[in-house]
Amino acid sequence: MSATGSTLLRPRLLGRATVNAVVGLSVLYTLLPVLWLVLAATKSRDALFGSDLLSPGDFSFGQNLTDLFAMDGGQYGRWYVNSLLYAVLGAAVGALVSVACGYAFDKYRFRHKEKLFGLVLAAVMVPQTVLALPLYLMASEAGLVNTFWAVFIPVLFNPFGVYLGRIFSQGYVPDEVLEAARIDGAGELTLYARVALRMLGPGLVTVFLFQLTAIWNNFFLPMVMLSDQDLYPVSLGLYAWNSSASVSPEYYPVVIMGSLLAVVPLILAFALLQRFWRSGLTAGAVK
Repeated sequence: MSATGSTLLRPRLLGRATVNAVVGLSVLYTLLPVLWLVLAATKSRDALFGSDLLSPGDFSFGQNLTDLFAMDGGQYGRWYVNSLLYAVLGAAVGALVSVACGYAFDKYRFRHKEKLFGLVLAAVMVPQTVLALPLYLMASEAGLVNTFWAVFIPVLFNPFGVYLGRIFSQGYVPDEVLEAARIDGAGELTLYARVALRMLGPGLVTVFLFQLTAIWNNFFLPMVMLSDQDLYPVSLGLYAWNSSASVSPEYYPVVIMGSLLAVVPLILAFALLQRFWRSGLTAGAVK
Protein backbone atom coordinates (compact mmCIF):
# COMPACT_ATOMS: atom_id res chain seq x y z
CA MET A 1 0.00 0.00 0.00
CA SER A 2 1.34 3.42 -0.92
CA ALA A 3 2.12 6.08 1.65
CA THR A 4 -0.73 8.19 0.31
CA GLY A 5 -3.23 5.35 0.68
CA SER A 6 -2.04 4.66 4.22
CA THR A 7 -2.40 8.34 5.11
CA LEU A 8 -5.99 8.41 3.78
CA LEU A 9 -6.91 5.16 5.52
CA ARG A 10 -5.67 6.27 8.93
CA PRO A 11 -8.09 9.24 9.37
CA ARG A 12 -10.92 7.04 8.09
CA LEU A 13 -10.21 4.34 10.69
CA LEU A 14 -9.75 6.97 13.38
CA GLY A 15 -13.08 8.56 12.49
CA ARG A 16 -14.82 5.17 12.51
CA ALA A 17 -13.32 4.33 15.90
CA THR A 18 -14.48 7.68 17.27
CA VAL A 19 -18.01 7.13 15.99
CA ASN A 20 -18.10 3.60 17.44
CA ALA A 21 -16.86 4.91 20.79
CA VAL A 22 -19.55 7.60 20.90
CA VAL A 23 -22.24 5.07 19.94
CA GLY A 24 -20.96 2.64 22.58
CA LEU A 25 -21.06 5.30 25.29
CA SER A 26 -24.57 6.29 24.24
CA VAL A 27 -25.72 2.65 24.42
CA LEU A 28 -24.18 2.26 27.89
CA TYR A 29 -25.78 5.52 29.04
CA THR A 30 -29.15 4.21 27.87
CA LEU A 31 -28.93 0.58 28.98
CA LEU A 32 -27.13 0.78 32.32
CA PRO A 33 -30.10 2.36 34.18
CA VAL A 34 -32.37 -0.31 32.67
CA LEU A 35 -29.93 -3.05 33.71
CA TRP A 36 -29.81 -1.63 37.23
CA LEU A 37 -33.61 -1.57 37.32
CA VAL A 38 -33.85 -5.21 36.23
CA LEU A 39 -31.28 -6.34 38.80
CA ALA A 40 -32.78 -4.24 41.59
CA ALA A 41 -36.26 -5.65 40.91
CA THR A 42 -34.97 -9.12 41.81
CA LYS A 43 -33.57 -8.11 45.22
CA SER A 44 -35.10 -7.73 48.65
CA ARG A 45 -35.04 -4.53 50.66
CA ASP A 46 -31.98 -5.63 52.66
CA ALA A 47 -30.03 -6.38 49.47
CA LEU A 48 -30.96 -2.99 48.04
CA PHE A 49 -29.68 -1.13 51.08
CA GLY A 50 -26.58 -3.32 51.12
CA SER A 51 -25.77 -2.52 47.47
CA ASP A 52 -25.59 -6.26 46.80
CA LEU A 53 -27.24 -6.22 43.37
CA LEU A 54 -24.72 -8.45 41.59
CA SER A 55 -24.92 -11.24 44.15
CA PRO A 56 -26.54 -14.41 42.72
CA GLY A 57 -28.35 -15.05 46.02
CA ASP A 58 -31.37 -13.38 47.58
CA PHE A 59 -33.57 -13.69 44.49
CA SER A 60 -36.86 -12.01 45.44
CA PHE A 61 -38.49 -11.20 42.10
CA GLY A 62 -41.64 -13.22 42.79
CA GLN A 63 -42.01 -11.84 46.30
CA ASN A 64 -41.53 -8.26 45.09
CA LEU A 65 -44.14 -8.81 42.39
CA THR A 66 -46.62 -10.17 44.92
CA ASP A 67 -45.94 -7.31 47.33
CA LEU A 68 -46.39 -4.79 44.52
CA PHE A 69 -49.95 -5.83 43.72
CA ALA A 70 -50.83 -6.33 47.39
CA MET A 71 -49.51 -2.97 48.62
CA ASP A 72 -52.21 -0.51 49.74
CA GLY A 73 -55.02 -2.84 48.76
CA GLY A 74 -53.84 -3.43 45.19
CA GLN A 75 -53.54 0.24 44.34
CA TYR A 76 -50.85 -0.37 41.70
CA GLY A 77 -53.18 -2.46 39.54
CA ARG A 78 -55.71 0.37 39.54
CA TRP A 79 -52.99 2.86 38.57
CA TYR A 80 -51.84 0.61 35.77
CA VAL A 81 -55.35 0.37 34.31
CA ASN A 82 -55.68 4.15 34.59
CA SER A 83 -52.43 4.64 32.67
CA LEU A 84 -53.57 2.24 29.96
CA LEU A 85 -56.82 4.17 29.60
CA TYR A 86 -55.11 7.56 29.55
CA ALA A 87 -52.31 6.47 27.21
CA VAL A 88 -53.75 3.88 24.82
CA LEU A 89 -57.21 5.39 24.41
CA GLY A 90 -55.85 8.95 24.48
CA ALA A 91 -53.10 8.17 21.95
CA ALA A 92 -55.56 6.42 19.61
CA VAL A 93 -58.10 9.26 19.65
CA GLY A 94 -55.35 11.90 19.63
CA ALA A 95 -53.61 10.29 16.64
CA LEU A 96 -56.89 10.26 14.68
CA VAL A 97 -57.48 13.94 15.53
CA SER A 98 -53.91 14.96 14.66
CA VAL A 99 -53.82 13.10 11.34
CA ALA A 100 -57.24 14.45 10.36
CA CYS A 101 -56.12 18.02 11.11
CA GLY A 102 -52.86 17.51 9.22
CA TYR A 103 -54.78 16.10 6.25
CA ALA A 104 -57.08 19.13 6.24
CA PHE A 105 -54.12 21.54 6.34
CA ASP A 106 -52.54 19.70 3.41
CA LYS A 107 -55.45 19.04 1.08
CA TYR A 108 -57.91 21.90 1.61
CA ARG A 109 -57.74 25.61 0.99
CA PHE A 110 -59.28 28.01 3.47
CA ARG A 111 -58.66 31.53 4.72
CA HIS A 112 -55.52 32.12 6.77
CA LYS A 113 -54.50 28.47 6.42
CA GLU A 114 -50.76 29.09 6.63
CA LYS A 115 -51.17 31.57 9.49
CA LEU A 116 -53.13 29.01 11.46
CA PHE A 117 -50.54 26.37 10.70
CA GLY A 118 -47.90 28.83 11.91
CA LEU A 119 -49.76 28.96 15.22
CA VAL A 120 -49.63 25.16 15.33
CA LEU A 121 -45.86 25.26 14.81
CA ALA A 122 -45.54 27.93 17.49
CA ALA A 123 -47.53 25.76 19.90
CA VAL A 124 -45.02 22.95 19.35
CA MET A 125 -42.40 25.13 21.03
CA VAL A 126 -44.50 25.74 24.17
CA PRO A 127 -43.54 23.40 27.06
CA GLN A 128 -46.43 21.35 28.42
CA THR A 129 -45.65 22.45 31.97
CA VAL A 130 -46.44 26.05 31.01
CA LEU A 131 -49.95 25.00 29.99
CA ALA A 132 -50.70 23.03 33.17
CA LEU A 133 -51.94 25.99 35.22
CA PRO A 134 -54.19 27.47 32.47
CA LEU A 135 -55.59 23.97 31.86
CA TYR A 136 -56.25 23.59 35.57
CA LEU A 137 -58.14 26.91 35.70
CA MET A 138 -60.21 25.91 32.66
CA ALA A 139 -60.96 22.49 34.14
CA SER A 140 -61.90 24.14 37.43
CA GLU A 141 -64.40 26.42 35.68
CA ALA A 142 -65.87 23.40 33.89
CA GLY A 143 -66.04 21.33 37.09
CA LEU A 144 -63.67 18.66 35.75
CA VAL A 145 -60.85 18.90 38.31
CA ASN A 146 -60.09 15.58 40.00
CA THR A 147 -61.91 13.59 37.32
CA PHE A 148 -60.77 11.24 34.55
CA TRP A 149 -61.60 13.87 31.92
CA ALA A 150 -59.28 16.49 33.44
CA VAL A 151 -56.30 14.38 32.33
CA PHE A 152 -57.81 12.67 29.30
CA ILE A 153 -59.16 15.63 27.31
CA PRO A 154 -55.95 17.76 27.20
CA VAL A 155 -53.85 14.89 25.81
CA LEU A 156 -56.12 14.52 22.77
CA PHE A 157 -54.71 17.64 21.11
CA ASN A 158 -51.05 17.60 20.14
CA PRO A 159 -49.62 20.34 17.85
CA PHE A 160 -46.61 18.20 16.96
CA GLY A 161 -48.97 15.44 15.89
CA VAL A 162 -50.81 17.87 13.60
CA TYR A 163 -47.48 18.87 12.04
CA LEU A 164 -46.56 15.22 11.49
CA GLY A 165 -50.03 14.57 10.09
CA ARG A 166 -49.52 17.21 7.40
CA ILE A 167 -46.10 15.80 6.51
CA PHE A 168 -47.52 12.27 6.22
CA SER A 169 -50.42 13.51 4.11
CA GLN A 170 -48.02 15.21 1.70
CA GLY A 171 -45.92 12.07 1.42
CA TYR A 172 -48.57 9.34 1.32
CA VAL A 173 -51.75 10.74 -0.24
CA PRO A 174 -51.42 11.80 -3.90
CA ASP A 175 -53.80 14.50 -5.04
CA GLU A 176 -54.51 12.49 -8.21
CA VAL A 177 -56.02 9.63 -6.21
CA LEU A 178 -58.33 12.02 -4.38
CA GLU A 179 -59.44 13.66 -7.60
CA ALA A 180 -60.20 10.25 -9.12
CA ALA A 181 -62.29 9.33 -6.09
CA ARG A 182 -64.18 12.63 -6.31
CA ILE A 183 -64.93 11.98 -9.98
CA ASP A 184 -66.36 8.59 -8.95
CA GLY A 185 -68.75 10.42 -6.62
CA ALA A 186 -67.12 9.97 -3.23
CA GLY A 187 -67.95 12.60 -0.62
CA GLU A 188 -65.24 14.25 1.46
CA LEU A 189 -65.86 12.18 4.60
CA THR A 190 -66.00 8.96 2.58
CA LEU A 191 -62.91 10.06 0.69
CA TYR A 192 -60.99 10.55 3.90
CA ALA A 193 -62.24 7.44 5.73
CA ARG A 194 -61.97 4.93 2.88
CA VAL A 195 -59.13 6.28 0.77
CA ALA A 196 -56.85 8.73 2.59
CA LEU A 197 -56.91 7.13 6.03
CA ARG A 198 -55.78 3.77 4.64
CA MET A 199 -52.83 5.43 2.93
CA LEU A 200 -52.02 7.28 6.14
CA GLY A 201 -51.77 4.05 8.14
CA PRO A 202 -47.99 4.18 8.78
CA GLY A 203 -48.21 7.86 9.69
CA LEU A 204 -51.13 7.18 12.01
CA VAL A 205 -49.12 4.49 13.82
CA THR A 206 -46.12 6.81 14.11
CA VAL A 207 -48.18 9.60 15.65
CA PHE A 208 -49.84 7.03 17.93
CA LEU A 209 -46.45 5.84 19.22
CA PHE A 210 -45.24 9.38 19.88
CA GLN A 211 -48.42 10.26 21.74
CA LEU A 212 -48.49 6.96 23.62
CA THR A 213 -44.99 7.62 24.96
CA ALA A 214 -45.77 11.22 25.88
CA ILE A 215 -49.04 10.39 27.66
CA TRP A 216 -47.64 7.34 29.47
CA ASN A 217 -44.77 9.42 30.83
CA ASN A 218 -47.01 12.38 31.61
CA PHE A 219 -46.53 13.42 35.22
CA PHE A 220 -47.05 17.12 35.82
CA LEU A 221 -50.58 17.40 34.41
CA PRO A 222 -52.01 14.55 36.53
CA MET A 223 -50.21 15.93 39.58
CA VAL A 224 -51.92 19.30 39.08
CA MET A 225 -55.34 17.92 38.18
CA LEU A 226 -55.80 14.94 40.51
CA SER A 227 -56.02 14.50 44.26
CA ASP A 228 -57.92 11.19 44.28
CA GLN A 229 -55.34 8.36 44.32
CA ASP A 230 -57.80 6.04 42.57
CA LEU A 231 -57.41 8.21 39.44
CA TYR A 232 -53.59 8.37 39.51
CA PRO A 233 -51.57 7.05 36.57
CA VAL A 234 -48.56 4.84 37.28
CA SER A 235 -46.06 7.70 37.12
CA LEU A 236 -47.84 9.76 39.78
CA GLY A 237 -48.62 6.75 41.94
CA LEU A 238 -45.00 5.62 42.02
CA TYR A 239 -43.97 9.16 42.90
CA ALA A 240 -46.35 9.11 45.87
CA TRP A 241 -44.97 5.76 47.03
CA ASN A 242 -41.40 6.92 46.58
CA SER A 243 -42.15 9.98 48.72
CA SER A 244 -43.42 7.64 51.44
CA ALA A 245 -40.36 5.37 51.21
CA SER A 246 -38.23 7.68 53.35
CA VAL A 247 -40.61 6.99 56.24
CA SER A 248 -41.65 3.45 55.28
CA PRO A 249 -38.70 1.61 53.66
CA GLU A 250 -40.92 -1.30 52.60
CA TYR A 251 -42.01 0.87 49.68
CA TYR A 252 -38.55 0.79 48.04
CA PRO A 253 -38.74 -2.72 46.49
CA VAL A 254 -42.29 -2.20 45.20
CA VAL A 255 -41.40 1.18 43.68
CA ILE A 256 -38.53 -0.44 41.77
CA MET A 257 -40.68 -3.37 40.63
CA GLY A 258 -43.46 -0.98 39.64
CA SER A 259 -41.01 1.11 37.63
CA LEU A 260 -39.85 -2.01 35.78
CA LEU A 261 -43.40 -3.02 34.90
CA ALA A 262 -44.18 0.54 33.82
CA VAL A 263 -41.65 0.22 30.98
CA VAL A 264 -43.22 -2.94 29.56
CA PRO A 265 -46.16 -1.38 27.59
CA LEU A 266 -43.88 1.03 25.76
CA ILE A 267 -41.45 -1.76 24.83
CA LEU A 268 -44.31 -3.93 23.57
CA ALA A 269 -45.83 -1.08 21.59
CA PHE A 270 -42.57 -0.26 19.81
CA ALA A 271 -41.77 -3.95 19.22
CA LEU A 272 -45.18 -4.74 17.74
CA LEU A 273 -45.54 -1.56 15.68
CA GLN A 274 -41.93 -0.89 14.68
CA ARG A 275 -42.54 -1.95 11.06
CA PHE A 276 -45.14 0.78 10.61
CA TRP A 277 -43.08 3.23 12.67
CA ARG A 278 -39.98 2.82 10.50
CA SER A 279 -41.92 3.28 7.29
CA GLY A 280 -43.68 6.29 8.79
CA LEU A 281 -40.39 8.00 9.60
CA THR A 282 -39.45 7.92 5.89
CA ALA A 283 -42.66 9.65 4.78
CA GLY A 284 -41.94 12.17 2.05
CA ALA A 285 -38.32 11.10 1.66
CA VAL A 286 -39.11 9.77 -1.81
CA LYS A 287 -42.01 11.38 -3.57
